[in-house]
Amino acid sequence: MFSIYYLLYRQYPTLMLTGYTRKIFGKYVGWVVGLLYVVLFLYGASRNVRDFGDLLLSSTMNETPVLAINILMVLAICYVLYLGIEVLARTAEVLIVSLVFFGLIGNLFIYFSGNIDFQNLQPLLEHGWEPIIMTAFKLTTFFPFGELIAFTMLLPYLNQSKLVKRVWLTALIASGLILSYTLSLNIAVLGVDQVERSTFPLLSTIAKVNLLDFIQRLDVLVVYTFLITMFFKISIFLYCAVIGIADLFKVKNHQQIIFPIGVILTILSMMIASNFAEHVEEGFNIVPYTLYIPFFVIVPLLMLVVSLIRNHINKQAS
Repeated sequence: MFSIYYLLYRQYPTLMLTGYTRKIFGKYVGWVVGLLYVVLFLYGASRNVRDFGDLLLSSTMNETPVLAINILMVLAICYVLYLGIEVLARTAEVLIVSLVFFGLIGNLFIYFSGNIDFQNLQPLLEHGWEPIIMTAFKLTTFFPFGELIAFTMLLPYLNQSKLVKRVWLTALIASGLILSYTLSLNIAVLGVDQVERSTFPLLSTIAKVNLLDFIQRLDVLVVYTFLITMFFKISIFLYCAVIGIADLFKVKNHQQIIFPIGVILTILSMMIASNFAEHVEEGFNIVPYTLYIPFFVIVPLLMLVVSLIRNHINKQAS
């Protein structure tokens, strides 16, 4: 998928996704496809807002309405996006330092607590490669890695376009290794059965830390991590939706539609599911087949094939 998105960017380095859909599919069909991607970005943002609201509700703010949590989160995001994408990027540069620091502290406490049992990671490949491959192509490939398509809306704004491939691949590999390590740590502490049953495994892992009956209840480290990471993920999705709408509907200043779209995002985050169980069920069994596979794989691959064929024909004609 990275190769598809990157090659499309190389074909149209000055256009965002909603721009080259019209170049490839034509003015009208391409406009509709672009609008569908805007809806996809807005839906992705709403799912993450709901994830964060339910996390806080179940971990630290049990008596707070999830709507209130969602409103505060979306308001903060809209304010930062109103200030500009550069402000968002510089905010990330500042907060990544604290994120790494608290991550290292949390990991040290987990190791010192003595709760890790590496026997929980065995036997390796008990049922061969088939379950791993099926899980990867059913879930992990599309979530979270398929969501890389959001960056196709941002790449034309980069100052150093030559670094796109290296930075993107580095981030992709690093995030994959970090996710693999985190999941392995959860299994080593909790065991496979508890990880499968747990709604937020990392929260359960850190909750087991108890050093000298003094250092405990470190759930706040995980909540802080989720807060920061969700903030930027939702921000990117929302910004992609906003600039996509501005591009499709010829809005000169996208800042004027940030807060109205933020209101829609808040409402959508409450409407997508009546409860968290339904939200999870929808995310695992419906969304991958109805949204992720078509819009993360099939449509981009079709765009790339059409673009390459058209360029080849134009070269021969010239």
